[in-house]
Amino acid sequence: MNIDEFAKPTFAVPEGFSFDQQKADLLKTDLAAKGVQYLLSTYVDIHGVPKAKVNPIECLDKMAGGSELFTVGAMEGMGLVGPQEDECAAVPDLDTAIVCPWDKRFAYFFGDLYYHGAPYVNDSRQILKRQIERAAALGLKLNLGVEPEFYVLKQDDSGDWKPLPTHRFGGVCPAYDVHQTLGSMEFLEPFTDHLRELGWGLFSFDQEGGQGQYEFDCDYTDALTMADRLTFFRIMAKQVAESIGAVATFMPKPFADDFRSGCHFNMSLADLETGENRFAPEPESNPIADRLGIPLSKLAYHFSAGILRHAPAITAITSPTYNSYQGFLAQGEMADVSWAPVLIAFGRNNRSAMLRLPLNRYCVENRAPDMANNSYLSAAIHLAAGLEGIEEELDPGEPVNANIYEKNKSELKQSGIKFLPSTLTEALDAFEEDPLTERVFGEMKGIFLKQKRWEWEASFFPIAREQFEKNLTHI
Repeated sequence: MNIDEFAKPTFAVPEGFSFDQQKADLLKTDLAAKGVQYLLSTYVDIHGVPKAKVNPIECLDKMAGGSELFTVGAMEGMGLVGPQEDECAAVPDLDTAIVCPWDKRFAYFFGDLYYHGAPYVNDSRQILKRQIERAAALGLKLNLGVEPEFYVLKQDDSGDWKPLPTHRFGGVCPAYDVHQTLGSMEFLEPFTDHLRELGWGLFSFDQEGGQGQYEFDCDYTDALTMADRLTFFRIMAKQVAESIGAVATFMPKPFADDFRSGCHFNMSLADLETGENRFAPEPESNPIADRLGIPLSKLAYHFSAGILRHAPAITAITSPTYNSYQGFLAQGEMADVSWAPVLIAFGRNNRSAMLRLPLNRYCVENRAPDMANNSYLSAAIHLAAGLEGIEEELDPGEPVNANIYEKNKSELKQSGIKFLPSTLTEALDAFEEDPLTERVFGEMKGIFLKQKRWEWEASFFPIAREQFEKNLTHI
């Protein structure tokens, strides 16, 4: 064998890969003028947590060409495990550059992993892009709005982590309480200032149902951009919290006697060319809408039916931790109105159902996702399930417009309403058995199952649990 063969590099990006040099030059000049010194070209791991190397701004050209290589097998749930495996290259999307509002020395880029000259199949962002391409082939685009909730905590004199407001609400539920909100402005003011600077269309924020729990609502956008934004949102929340000596936690259920932190997905499909909302009612008669009395298009109903068909498998992705399923239990001081969507059903503006078809906007809202979800994988499986419903013209059945928490198991069974998985392992079983997951995730399906089954098992063994809980701190 010729020794030169050993010296031949294995290209992580396609040989001769190029980018828009003029765009890169203009971007470098613009970022430098804003005081940027460092660049983060990011991708996410299986948990949706961003990873990157740091490049000085003068190396933007190299970074844009995929110069930064990563041994992804050294991280959880990324594949390519073993010292013999080649690296992946992180290739930034130059159009996604964000100057970090909390520290303007840094510019942040979203990007994709490449392996052996092609997009890496187990990259979360690429998994979503594959479903976006599938929708585009049908002339459709997924728009997504999210409702992120999380707690901000500070240590008291005894070292215990307590909700941010120094005064505790005296009643049952502090939701929307003005006094609690005003007592949290040391976090809320800088964080909302940053959201406004980013131009994401922040239109409200509030004290949520949990003590020291907050929700922020911004404009919807296309699914890829929203997945990027939610990833950045969590990083920014942590940075702002740390700046005031606090922590932001995205654990779905950090307190047994308080509300879960949800991340509701509000979804609609738009015409790829015109941008028209295809979930809006059609001018002509719609038999399903006429039957159900909810003014939405046939497309919206078929999309909903696809999600309901695959609800248990979807939940493994959107509620992906052991702790997630503590949030599906109705418990605490407000057990009867915990509003955790434990049943597979849809309804008109009904918050006790998994899917809500709100009356003030033409979309489908899934209330089951929580703040631990990998937004790219979650958007991908929702879109795939919805498109299947459209292609097969599925009917979602009858809506549930009553409070289903008041129904007993016998009544629910008679109505044909099933429960969402009550544990991570139940959800993983459904994920493994559902053929849709193979089509969406490919090789990543096995990687995800292995990782999450280990997390489930770790929750029962003291030594493994200690390591497991340490790993949860980054969520």
